[in-house]
Amino acid sequence: MSKRRKSVLVVDGDAEVREPLAAALRRDYHVLRAATGEIALQLMEKENVELMLLDVHLASIGGIEVLKITKENYPYVEAIVISATKDLDAAIEAMRCDAYHYISKDSDIDGVRSLIAHAGERQDLNRHLTRLRAEVAEQVDREFVVGPSRSTREVVDLVRKVAALPATVLSLGESGTGKELLARLIHRESGVKDSPFVAVNLAAIPHDLVESTLFGHEKGAFTGAIRQQLGKFERTTGGTLFLDEVGDLRYELQAKLLRAIQEDEIERVGGTHPIKTDFRLIAATNSDLNKAVKAGTFREDLFYRLNVIPIQMPALRDRIEDVA
Repeated sequence: MSKRRKSVLVVDGDAEVREPLAAALRRDYHVLRAATGEIALQLMEKENVELMLLDVHLASIGGIEVLKITKENYPYVEAIVISATKDLDAAIEAMRCDAYHYISKDSDIDGVRSLIAHAGERQDLNRHLTRLRAEVAEQVDREFVVGPSRSTREVVDLVRKVAALPATVLSLGESGTGKELLARLIHRESGVKDSPFVAVNLAAIPHDLVESTLFGHEKGAFTGAIRQQLGKFERTTGGTLFLDEVGDLRYELQAKLLRAIQEDEIERVGGTHPIKTDFRLIAATNSDLNKAVKAGTFREDLFYRLNVIPIQMPALRDRIEDVA
């Protein structure tokens, strides 16, 4: 059986550049062509684009903007940005946006073929690593290691008592004490272990993407919102949503989280009507939320909604008998 050909999208407003590139790649790839950024984004909605040759100087939507939108919505697409001139600023910006490479239009066609091949190899490697991480996470998820210490056993006993309750749990403790493992244990013991478990580290999401990540967005809600996207709340329907580092949630978004907990409904960014949700919430933090409330950086009403069943995760130095 022959190896499946990867798809390459060639985006360039100059037909004298676009067509020769497409012709040179057609033997080894499924080639798509676009003369504008708008057409390129429309094609990506319909086609399984894997690799892209992208002109930085496009009319209307520029190449860098197309790259940003692509990486936000299709992170596995590997893009090689091309330019008629050696524009250092554009090259730096392209690499910041996770372009695979930046080349000039006078580059040798064999060199372009080689870059495309290496970009495809990196893509395959990234996908393989993602699968391995998922397998490791699944393996880790199977066992919550219980040592002989009294404090660890008290935590596990408490979990068995509260897991089946629909109440919100707030997991407290320093980084590395196993708060996500605790959340996964609660989910397994809850009686709905086959339902979704969705983990979100709020501290790891770029500042301007948190709201969209959690609540989703409608098509056209902001620049780059080329299609409707469901947020983590909707993806957790019937399951458990784990919000790690909840103390880092921006103050203006805390009201939306509070509404989701109180009313069992959310509203997507750019949406006009509420959407009913069904989830069990487990939140975690390594910060002192009491101090944050007093400092005015964390809503008191949200704190009390989260702190229904607090579980303190002890640090390993306080349970030395668990080290073995």
